[in-house]
Amino acid sequence: MMAVLPAGSAKESRSPPSINSGFEATIPYKNPISGRLFPWTGRMPVPRTPGTATRHSIMRPSIANTVALAALVLSSIVSSMSATAAKPSPKKPLRLLLLWHSPDGHPRATHEYQAGMRIIAKALQPNRNLQTILVHANSPWPKGPELLDGADGAALFVSEGAKWISDDPKRLAAFRRLARRGGGLVGLHWGIGTRKAEPIAAYLALLGGCHGGPDRKYSVVTARATPATAGHPVLRGIRPFEVRDEFYYRLKFSRPSKTIIPLLRVPIDGRDETVAWSWQRSDGGRSFGFSGLHFHENWKRIEYRRLVVQGILWTLGQSIPEKGLDIPIAPGDLKLPGKKSPQ
Repeated sequence: MMAVLPAGSAKESRSPPSINSGFEATIPYKNPISGRLFPWTGRMPVPRTPGTATRHSIMRPSIANTVALAALVLSSIVSSMSATAAKPSPKKPLRLLLLWHSPDGHPRATHEYQAGMRIIAKALQPNRNLQTILVHANSPWPKGPELLDGADGAALFVSEGAKWISDDPKRLAAFRRLARRGGGLVGLHWGIGTRKAEPIAAYLALLGGCHGGPDRKYSVVTARATPATAGHPVLRGIRPFEVRDEFYYRLKFSRPSKTIIPLLRVPIDGRDETVAWSWQRSDGGRSFGFSGLHFHENWKRIEYRRLVVQGILWTLGQSIPEKGLDIPIAPGDLKLPGKKSPQ
């Protein structure tokens, strides 16, 4: 271990040390212990004979130790910074808006928007990557654009959804922004519809399918619903099943139609009609639609719950088990909200 000379010692006043580099230093040499400056002499260093110790041989380890210590500290700092930079920040959950309307004049136990969305919210609750927000979205819905701008996806179980989106230019613009950033979009039953034809084009650009215009068709049927595209993630765990429901059919779809993937077909008026679909949009986002769900009691069916919940998850890019989601339901989950007194 090399000795370190204390500052102010008598030995410190001797001739300045040489730099062991082959030449004298071109700048004044500073004693690392005392801080004293020595002028450059312009002389070559004096060779040392083996076994002899010089002032420089004592000082050199101190310089080396200092440099080594500085390098070690710098290395530790860099390593710490690298570790901090490499550590991934906590991933924020995806934010999904479940948009519902008040009763729209249909008989009780039909078009039950709020009750249906509560079932969906409960089914999605186990997914920790997801934050679901139930939103009462009756017009004028002034906070809507702001909510949409902070969302990763939106599902519509509302009255005349295609018309409702276009009713407010700011609302339509917010939905378009959500789509452009790859957000998931879902339309259920009357949430895909409009009585008038004018809102159809804007809605098709968002959802890919629409039940709209004066030529729209709908029918209450008891029929066998059949999965239309084998292997699609939304259809996992869903086999052909018989159901009674009011389906919208002869739907209008975005062009080119080959980009629309039919998911569920039902025979109506002698034709197999597409009543559920998925769409990989050109903006990179995904859309899903289902024209059933007129009758609230159909939430009892595991096929309906899987179709809707897995459709929502697909639009958000979430994984779906090979055998489909296990989505239990309790009798209390089907309870309808009580009648409210007039405001």
